[in-house]
Amino acid sequence: MIAFSEIKKDPQVLEFISQSESSLKALEYTEHGFRHINLVSDRARNIAKEMNLTKEEQELVAIAGFCHDMGNFLGRLQHHYWGALLFHQIFQNRMPPEEVAIICQAIANHDKEEMKLDSKVAAVLVIADKSDVHRSRVRAESVKSISNDIHDRVNFAVTETKLKIDKTKKIITLTIKLDTKIIPIIEYFEIFTERMVYCRKAAEYSGYKLGLVINNFKLA
Repeated sequence: MIAFSEIKKDPQVLEFISQSESSLKALEYTEHGFRHINLVSDRARNIAKEMNLTKEEQELVAIAGFCHDMGNFLGRLQHHYWGALLFHQIFQNRMPPEEVAIICQAIANHDKEEMKLDSKVAAVLVIADKSDVHRSRVRAESVKSISNDIHDRVNFAVTETKLKIDKTKKIITLTIKLDTKIIPIIEYFEIFTERMVYCRKAAEYSGYKLGLVINNFKLA
């Protein structure tokens, strides 16, 4: 198995991530570059560790987290498929087929609710990715026109996010601090309801329930 430390230095992976971030910047999307992928990778590994997944699974989910968005430069709407295919192209002869398949499936599933999860690696990636909502994802040039885009407004309004795993009660809780001077809480659900539903399904697949707390108010 290739170590995650090697994946992070692979020139093709790094270039695809850089090009993807440039493409999404041109489309005026929120940040999907190295800040996001490093956070998702670290968060995914921590979740996997808390869930007592094997060391191998923890490494696989960290790799999937780092590579999950690298297909965006080939097309936003199908970026999850492009990313999976790119990963296979790069590592098909450098990793065991089973590990390549697990990571490719996780990447392909991270943005498609209609697909059925069939590994805890894929489920953990969904939770780690969809829970990254924060004002640091809003580009500096977008802050001046924050009222023009609901995705920018919602992300900018979120000043803190925490993900906590309670192994005893089998609950994964996402806690959010949201500045209601910027948006009312209802706007969060306008764009994040579908993502939270997918997180709930991913948590349930892993044997957990999903909890959501916004501004100290328990919503789920």
